[in-house]
Amino acid sequence: MSVSSRPAHPGGNQTGTPDETPTGLKKIVAASMVGTVVEWYEFFLYATAASLVFGIVFFPNADTPLDAIIAAFLTYAVGFVARPLGGIFFGQIGDKLGRKHTLQVTIILVGVATFLMGCLPGFNSIGYWAPALLVVLRFVQGFAVGGEWGGAVLLVAEHSPNKSRGFWSSWPQSAVPVGNLLATVVLLTMSSILPEDEFLAWGWRVAFWLSAIIVVIGYYIRTHVSESPIFLEAREQVEREKAISYGVFEVVKKYPRGILGAMGLRFAENILYYIIVSFSIVYLSQVHQYNTSSLLLALLIAHVVHFLVIPQVGRLSDRFGRKPVYLAGAILGASWAFFAFPMFDTLNPVIIILAVTIGLCFHALMYAGQPAIMAEMFPTRMRYSGVSLGYQVTSILAGSLAPIIATAILQETGSWVGVALYVLGASVVTAIAVITLRETRGTSLRDIDAADAERHGIPVGRES
Repeated sequence: MSVSSRPAHPGGNQTGTPDETPTGLKKIVAASMVGTVVEWYEFFLYATAASLVFGIVFFPNADTPLDAIIAAFLTYAVGFVARPLGGIFFGQIGDKLGRKHTLQVTIILVGVATFLMGCLPGFNSIGYWAPALLVVLRFVQGFAVGGEWGGAVLLVAEHSPNKSRGFWSSWPQSAVPVGNLLATVVLLTMSSILPEDEFLAWGWRVAFWLSAIIVVIGYYIRTHVSESPIFLEAREQVEREKAISYGVFEVVKKYPRGILGAMGLRFAENILYYIIVSFSIVYLSQVHQYNTSSLLLALLIAHVVHFLVIPQVGRLSDRFGRKPVYLAGAILGASWAFFAFPMFDTLNPVIIILAVTIGLCFHALMYAGQPAIMAEMFPTRMRYSGVSLGYQVTSILAGSLAPIIATAILQETGSWVGVALYVLGASVVTAIAVITLRETRGTSLRDIDAADAERHGIPVGRES
């Protein structure tokens, strides 16, 4: 019996009745989301703290406030450099041993690193050891997050029906703004109730210490999920046919176009996001000395809307196709900075909130469909490695550098126009990547495996 003609398994419906929701899928979505909320709470907590706190606490000797922020963002970028390494490492493990166990390891790693960040003394206490230790912990945090995304989205995508994979697999994406929302709420609360000197001295640390609580919750929930039947079948086949390869080296060798396509899709989305959630804080606080609490409140409201919009965009990708929805996001994203920064310059709180919220809605048009699109690019035996590599390598070139480049442009020119052109250029790259993609809406993952087997001469007819 061929892979494509095997009967569907309970909880892993890929063929036969693609419109039905498999039993247990909602539980898998919830487990994936909770863990993702935990990990991205901690990752984005660092981003916000880098904008508001770390320049002062860890880099007090910088010549100007913007120099200190750039230095803090450089340590922030270390996490992005670590992410593809984590993606490679955990992608290999995830393709061999499974998505579930890999996700349990990543959540513990990122939790420990984040908790310890909250314990670090500042530069005035231990000198250059402070930023050095911050970099080490940031690397560990990024390494773990690098393995998180691929496993979380694939756990859902591989259980989802063919005709609604875009909707279901977008839910782990919506967990990202929830994690960011929680980080913003904690920092907003601490910055609002404490005087600035106390917030800088210890208030910001509370948000990092709270990670210990949510890590325990996330880990517990992730122990109660199951691997997808299609992955278990692929693993059995690899074990049975010893000549079959899997993982990072195999996907680079056999599917380089898929990796490059995933990188192109990710480029503008990643840059746009960090311009919105990180650089907008820098712009408003440094150019206009806008109140920190008001900035965090604007982000909080925008994150709520972002969370609500992402699954609906996922549904649109199932109805109208992956390409048109994603292309709309790239085109609209290209326009955002040209009207958002003038909106920021009004210093009207409502208009600022509107600018940030519109930006995240444009971002959702690209972000929501990524799990389904990228899952449909690779066969099961190397899917974790493929999506992790394409997604995380781009983070070095895009998200890690975006706030640094934007801050440097602002420092050199004193204007937001260069930043807007930067976002426009990134959007052109992603638009080209979308146009060159093959439409995969409704594709069966079993058919992708069957095509992979036929293409590379993999035996699929024997039963174990």
